[in-house]
Amino acid sequence: MKNLYIYKIILVASLILASTSCKKEYKDPNAALATDVLNSSRGLTGIAVGLQKLYSAGRTGVYFNSVEANGFVTNELLLRNSGNIPELQLFTGGNSVDGTNTTLGNLWSVSNKIIFDADNVITNAANLPDKDYAAGLIAYTSVFKALAIGNLSQYWEKIPAGIGANIGYITRVEGFNKAIAVIDNALAVIAASQPSASFIASVPKNINVKNTLLALKARYALFAGNISLALTTATLVDPVGYSTFDFDSQTFNPIYDIATSTNNVFQPTDVKLGLSGAFIPDTDDKRVAFYTQPIPKAPFLGIKGFAAALDSPIPVFLPGEITLIKAEAYARQPDLTNALIELNKVVTKTPASDHFGVGAALPPLTGTYTQAQLLDLIYKHRCIELYMSGLKIEDMRRFGRPNSERKRNFFPYPFTERDNNPNTPADPTF
Repeated sequence: MKNLYIYKIILVASLILASTSCKKEYKDPNAALATDVLNSSRGLTGIAVGLQKLYSAGRTGVYFNSVEANGFVTNELLLRNSGNIPELQLFTGGNSVDGTNTTLGNLWSVSNKIIFDADNVITNAANLPDKDYAAGLIAYTSVFKALAIGNLSQYWEKIPAGIGANIGYITRVEGFNKAIAVIDNALAVIAASQPSASFIASVPKNINVKNTLLALKARYALFAGNISLALTTATLVDPVGYSTFDFDSQTFNPIYDIATSTNNVFQPTDVKLGLSGAFIPDTDDKRVAFYTQPIPKAPFLGIKGFAAALDSPIPVFLPGEITLIKAEAYARQPDLTNALIELNKVVTKTPASDHFGVGAALPPLTGTYTQAQLLDLIYKHRCIELYMSGLKIEDMRRFGRPNSERKRNFFPYPFTERDNNPNTPADPTF
């Protein structure tokens, strides 16, 4: 990653701002030092770059825990070691999953930590004299705040309304809309002030900030049920504006490091990607060979895709996701003609024509389809195209898939939250 990751300022910022408090107060033990960090562009940049690492790296990162939690309860992933109790709970599902689960605890606490740090950066960046630098800082930080809010909203029925002791809760749809509001603010800021070259040189190079904000806005608008906003925003996403989380010999790809290389946590369920019936991938679908590979030891099928090597980059979003957002939005209007056109762009896409190598390379779908049939096909291709993205559980709910196809619908609240916040909602029954 950029050598900014090893700046001392990140360590300082982490020490003065980080807290494991389940009250989400994140009290500062050294206010004077905190003020210095929060009033300088270098200090704020160090915190902002740290957000990317909090989100994307390590076993406690939001990305790993999102992929793991989603994968087990939606049957994407096969448990490899029943001695890993958090993973066993999720793989078993139902009432086995409780508030002690550390995978869910990491998702909850690190997401809230990102929101807290992001709020500090966004608020204080507005006071910097260099408005172009500040604009870049606000927009970049907003990517991770939106992702954190979005992840909480995908997995819990209600989420904290903010950061602080005894905070109240909002619905998950309100959470998605809150993420969209964060994105809209960032887009307005960079429309008014172009992020400076000095800012761009100070953060990891492969994040296309504006395009990522638009892609996330389209995603969360779809999840919130705002179909028209999802469609109009998806059309604004630049099809070649790619963004990746990059890794190296110091910061490892977390899925490869923890699962692929060890064969001891999880692997793909099977070559069907955990799907059944009409949703099983076609025999010639080249995406199966992209995401999975034969391995010499049981279960003889391993992870490939975006976790094939220690330094494999992970896309923040896939071009295919944006196309499928358009297909789904058209289908729900309903505009079945345009829905089929967009869906076929994914169905026929070859690995060579996709920037990341994700391509089914299948013949186009032809004939006449009802709205229900097209939505089923879109769901099928989302499951395959976006395998191990952490998005499937949200798709299963939105497409009305029966609870019998998943092991949990929503997650219980971590005990660390419940024990310290009297406003914590009741746990879902499933």
